[in-house]
Amino acid sequence: MLSLNSVSKTYADGTEALRDIRLDIEQGEIVALVGGSGCGKTTLMRLISGLDTASSGTIAVDGDVITAPHPAVGVVFQEPRLLPWLSVADNIGFGLHHLPRAEREASSDAALERVGLAGYGARWPRELSGGQQQRVSIARALVPKPKVLLLDEPFSALDAFTRASLHEHLLTLWAAIRPTVVIVTHDVDEAIRLADRVVVMQPKPGRIFETVSVAAPRPRDPLGLPYEKAKRRVLHALDRSLQTELKVTKPAPQAGEAALWW
Repeated sequence: MLSLNSVSKTYADGTEALRDIRLDIEQGEIVALVGGSGCGKTTLMRLISGLDTASSGTIAVDGDVITAPHPAVGVVFQEPRLLPWLSVADNIGFGLHHLPRAEREASSDAALERVGLAGYGARWPRELSGGQQQRVSIARALVPKPKVLLLDEPFSALDAFTRASLHEHLLTLWAAIRPTVVIVTHDVDEAIRLADRVVVMQPKPGRIFETVSVAAPRPRDPLGLPYEKAKRRVLHALDRSLQTELKVTKPAPQAGEAALWW
């Protein structure tokens, strides 16, 4: 289980990015984070990945508190970030150097087959399209079999057809090892298509506004009633989250300052 217990983050300049985030995500569950600009989605992902530390609260995977990058947590960024001097197969097997070469190669080949790139292992990243590179990035993150996989808008730069194809490949890889998946997205349809729960966040400071469960079975029909109902709930929550702001009470003026309030 991934547990976020009263997680808050305030930067050195005083900016409060996150406030009191409380969220438990079960093993094998897929959760999507959506919300307006400044709601702290990416900050939260950095905290879970161990790339940054919370100002207060704790983040733990199966009780193990995350304070730095952790082998149980894999990350896929917006850009593939493949190593250009390594072949596709070596990129996928980059985190498997503790395994014998034959086992490492077998794992890379199996991952490539699952993402529809069988036979591409000897190629260089520059020889692949953007969508193919992102498939390799996802395969690389899942090959070590992490307990938690974080995806920070990994499909945002891709066209709709490539994005839909990658959704299918991601779910195929997820079904093989069932990691906990947390995905940040601005695409409500993407969130409904992939997630078991959609967490709608509210900005300034970032906090959880509402959680919407998606009951539709996979593969999900975007024209089906369960899908449409979930989408409407998320859109409604997003709309309300951007209209509702924290009420800040101004302190009453002191006696000697009363003349300044005009």
